[in-house]
Amino acid sequence: MSKKIDSVDGLADLLARQQAAFRQAGAVDVATRRRRMQTAIDLLVKYHKPLVEAMDADFGGRPKGYSLMNDVIGSLTSLKYARDHFEPWMPSESRTPFPPYDQFGAEAWVMYQPKGTVGIIGTWNAPLFTLFSPLASALAAGNRAILKPSEVLSHTAQVVADAVVDMFDPLEVGIVTGGPDMGEAFTAQPFDHIVFTGSTSVGKAVMRNAAQNLVPVTLELGGKSPTIIARSADLATAAHRIAVAKASNAGQLCVNPDVIYVPGDKLEDFVTALKRNFAELFPGVPGNPDMVAVVNARHLERVESYVNDAADAGARVECTPAETALDPAERRRPLRIVIDPPSTARIMQEEIFGPAVVVKPYAAIDEVIADINARPRPLALYYFGEDQAEQQHVLEHTLSGGVCINEAMFHAAMEDAPFGGIGDSGMGHYHGREGFIEFSHMRTVFKAPAYDPRREWGLLPPYSDQFLAMMEAQVTP
Repeated sequence: MSKKIDSVDGLADLLARQQAAFRQAGAVDVATRRRRMQTAIDLLVKYHKPLVEAMDADFGGRPKGYSLMNDVIGSLTSLKYARDHFEPWMPSESRTPFPPYDQFGAEAWVMYQPKGTVGIIGTWNAPLFTLFSPLASALAAGNRAILKPSEVLSHTAQVVADAVVDMFDPLEVGIVTGGPDMGEAFTAQPFDHIVFTGSTSVGKAVMRNAAQNLVPVTLELGGKSPTIIARSADLATAAHRIAVAKASNAGQLCVNPDVIYVPGDKLEDFVTALKRNFAELFPGVPGNPDMVAVVNARHLERVESYVNDAADAGARVECTPAETALDPAERRRPLRIVIDPPSTARIMQEEIFGPAVVVKPYAAIDEVIADINARPRPLALYYFGEDQAEQQHVLEHTLSGGVCINEAMFHAAMEDAPFGGIGDSGMGHYHGREGFIEFSHMRTVFKAPAYDPRREWGLLPPYSDQFLAMMEAQVTP
């Protein structure tokens, strides 16, 4: 009988039962994997209305259409892609045995086996996508899973828990709820793989906890995703697409543009264009049903403290749409554009994750590259411009989880390519065949031939006088 779990003992018991069921079941066939993914799809279809209503309530204002697009449809897209494409990923791959056994009939192959139970910790900013998109890859690979939704969105977490309990056998996909204490206990369990989406600082704690049991981790973190406006860029197009990105979820996305580098002589034109484009999306702030609110008072205070700190340090701050009297009980906010803050400002040190953005002027592209490389490696990098040589120069001299050219955030929607970070922005990935491989154990198998030449070739003890000379003859450049 499926039930909700909100205790550490319940979590440990569920994990032990899932792992025992995994061992007993053996190989996971195509039909079972497809059925599990279809159940997740059916769950989202059945519960999409209460889920979007819960997200709206938790955010204090999140358009239901946006939640459908970002979380429900985004998750469905991942699940459907995995469901429709995973079967050709499953077969073992033949490999060439080493000589001379390749001449004597030896065989070798690599199996792709599920690891067991994958623990998936979602985050508040994309509460369904960060659970169900990695779940798609985990289920495609034949694993079972235990989900932990973010406690920041309490209504959403409860609906997700109810839905999972209703739709899934807990020995295939289970769910636990709870706050930070449960999160810490969750990552200390002997899962076969853990997926965490969240901040870099918490990601380090997750990795430390997982290390106690040598559990492999996929960490989807964040960082200050840099955005380069090249001299060859169409300013109007760049400003529009960046405004749309900053409008998405009020900037509360891990791949949101954070620092925009603009040629010094185009700075004012770009700021004007960015303000105009953002104001066209949101002509007003108070009560605007199209605008996502900052998730809670703590995060709003954090973002505003970054902006105020930069202003106190001498940065110019522009606001779009023009700031009006704001209801203190409402957490919708205009976009704050912080222009050329000093490198010591907190907004230059911390991921913004909200309705603010930094714009910095530059003289030469190499100074932009140097500034990007002086920072922790970001989850995303964006380049707007038509200079192919410069574009390639930027790609070859920077590192980031992913890249968009003349757009922002679209790479995260690529189901046929891996999504993930590098360095401080994370490790591992999901989506596509690479996601299938992430949650599979690649197991090498060598099948020996009947004939073994080692004895007659003098390769076994007791060694002949010629053995050393034979080995020496193999040391070649």
